[in-house]
Amino acid sequence: METLIALAAGALLIASGMRLIHRLNAQHDARIAAHHFSEPFPAIIRPPGHSHPTPTAQASHRRLTGTWP
Repeated sequence: METLIALAAGALLIASGMRLIHRLNAQHDARIAAHHFSEPFPAIIRPPGHSHPTPTAQASHRRLTGTWP
């Protein structure tokens, strides 16, 4: 009898957890649907001196951290 009660309680906990996750996913989906995104690729305006570094500048900042056998 105790085993049956324990199994029923476990099944109830699993079912309530599944319901909670389902409701949170639905809430998240509704929030995403309500959000109005901007244009696909808006122009990125950066202040002078804050542009992305060039590949050569990135390579100059790298240093060796170990040896390859």
